[in-house]
Amino acid sequence: MAIPVVAIVGRPNIGKSTIFNRVIGDRVSIVEDKPGVTRDRIYGTGEWLNRHFHLIDTGGIEVGDEPLLQMMRHQAELAIDEADVIIFMVNGREGITAADEEVAGMLFRSNKPVVIAVNKVDNFEMRDLMYEFYSLGFGDLYPISGTHGLGLGDMLDRVLELAPNKEDIEYDEDTIKFALIGRPNVGKSSMTNSILGEERVIVSSVAGTTRDAIDTPFTRDDQEYVIIDTAGMRKRGKVYESTERFSVMRAQKAIERADVVCVVLDGEEGIIEQDKKVAGYAHEAGRAIVIVVNKWDAVEKDDKTMKKMEEEIREEFRFLDYAPIVFVSAKTKRRLQTLLPVINQAAKSHAQRIQTSVLNDVIVDAVAMNPAPTDKGVRLRINYATQVASRPPTFVLFVNDPELLHFSYKRYLDNRIREAFDFTGTPIRILARQKQ
Repeated sequence: MAIPVVAIVGRPNIGKSTIFNRVIGDRVSIVEDKPGVTRDRIYGTGEWLNRHFHLIDTGGIEVGDEPLLQMMRHQAELAIDEADVIIFMVNGREGITAADEEVAGMLFRSNKPVVIAVNKVDNFEMRDLMYEFYSLGFGDLYPISGTHGLGLGDMLDRVLELAPNKEDIEYDEDTIKFALIGRPNVGKSSMTNSILGEERVIVSSVAGTTRDAIDTPFTRDDQEYVIIDTAGMRKRGKVYESTERFSVMRAQKAIERADVVCVVLDGEEGIIEQDKKVAGYAHEAGRAIVIVVNKWDAVEKDDKTMKKMEEEIREEFRFLDYAPIVFVSAKTKRRLQTLLPVINQAAKSHAQRIQTSVLNDVIVDAVAMNPAPTDKGVRLRINYATQVASRPPTFVLFVNDPELLHFSYKRYLDNRIREAFDFTGTPIRILARQKQ
């Protein structure tokens, strides 16, 4: 089931970030009693009644021509475009303002389902404060208190009633689904067209042409694939989001559906911080990963250039030491034929299962070569190991005390498992459980 997207919008300084943090259960959004603190969209994942949803916090929408206000307004417009349901937050203590009416106009034009949350209604006696907001024309109102966490359950019940149950497209289990993700204008659409050998996706030198993720099934050498091309950014009229920003939500939705994620870098521009952020989403989601350096034809090279670039990637992406690196040119198709075999290997590694007896032999040998260090005189004892899942491969160690499995020793066991079995291209997860 595809996860719905919910955006919180409203004018500045009415408690959107407080509600965002309460719903996702973490202080991701900065909370400060100062208008305009949340200038960009901030993303998180929430859960209510066993249903997950993506949540977007936005900078407040405010009437005015100052550059900061215009930027905040634009970010909110982008969030509204991405959302399936919108929480329109207003301040019950202040009543309807011109800015609230401005936001209401935007929301009517969006034709998206809207839930009005009247914030700062801190007790039952204050409920009379909310009734004037019926004049905004969106129907039911939900009194809430971000400070005290009141009323959020009823609000979320209504939000998820309105959220569409979007079914994912079903493909055969043997089909390899791979997503191309990366910051804008690194050549994802050009790569899609070059792999397919036809102009299936609009290609433009203007960052942000691709508006949504596009699924394209194809077959190569009797293997079925689905290539998922993601938007690097979104355009609205003549206004473009900064080329340094990535349309995070669209990438996350593509990552959720992919078996293998190709993190596309710009060989001409090199690595920037945004590339690491994008790759981090795929790593945290446990997807198989291939690092693809595009536009390699445009790079001035000697016999050491590729090795130097590989070393730089390994240094900057230390958390992706398992990911293979492929150098290609979507424009000239040079070396592009090397990409699909690497994707195949990553998908195979991602789905691999190891026989329990063989796995335990590897763990026993690893412990014999390097026993776990003691902690307060107690040594970690691994009694048994088994693989409990694939995609990504997940191993459970039954031990005397899970607290004794320190990060450094877990890393050591990760390396020994990788030496024994080919897990190229996929993260592996090692969990410790108390032996009963």
